[in-house]
Amino acid sequence: MAGITFFRFRPMPRFSRWRTQQRESGVELSEQNGVRALHLGSSMIQSAMRLTAPNDLELAYTRCMMGFLLFHPCPANILMIGLGGGSLAKFVHHRMPQTKTTVIEINPQIAVTARNYFSLPADDERLQVVIAEGGDYVASHPASADVLMIDGFDDGCQVATLCSQDFYNRAREALSRNGVLVVNLLSRDKGHDEYMRRIQHSFDGHVVTLLTEVRGNQIVFALKHSPGKLAWEELRQRAEKLESELALPFSKFIMGLRKHNPHGGGYLEI
Repeated sequence: MAGITFFRFRPMPRFSRWRTQQRESGVELSEQNGVRALHLGSSMIQSAMRLTAPNDLELAYTRCMMGFLLFHPCPANILMIGLGGGSLAKFVHHRMPQTKTTVIEINPQIAVTARNYFSLPADDERLQVVIAEGGDYVASHPASADVLMIDGFDDGCQVATLCSQDFYNRAREALSRNGVLVVNLLSRDKGHDEYMRRIQHSFDGHVVTLLTEVRGNQIVFALKHSPGKLAWEELRQRAEKLESELALPFSKFIMGLRKHNPHGGGYLEI
């Protein structure tokens, strides 16, 4: 493949690793037990794909990010900032045919890698990958997305331009009236509490979270407008329907919402 060269290290049982020569891209791939992983400048796994099920969501945090469907079940347009291996883009493309997805990725080498090593399909009328800076794109596309998903890391830390107060303000403006912002944060990040304060401020407190694991990924759902009180029974019925359609553990997401967010009586208040 032009522009990228990989080395294979001496394989251990069921394990091999490649590394790019391009220092500026920092792209590394590894495989273990039938799962291919993407690393960007560190050993942290940025994306993963099971080779026998390339369109499924292998990592728990990506499955949790799809929890936005409990609040916006039928999005027409999803905007994603950060491509990685394209796991979320592939899942939506293959499982949600009514939805158009636009993915913004700043590093063209990542887009090439996703297409050549992670089965990301070519652009078509429902999927487009745009090489651009995510903050600039969001600022220039108001009211363009029903769901805005942010998964942007640099060497294990949040990308500074994707977690500022101004960015979260622009993110709210980029959403349609009933839109949802979805942010992947690391709960152990030293800036985590400040990021949460910024999101709360930009979205007037209409925010709930899901923790994938202790001191692991925390998924934030911020709603442009409050839906008021959402009955747990209504959410449970939505979860059952979504589980049957998408084979994701939405019932567990409901349990996580009850555990990690304030609520009263039979309702979740956002």
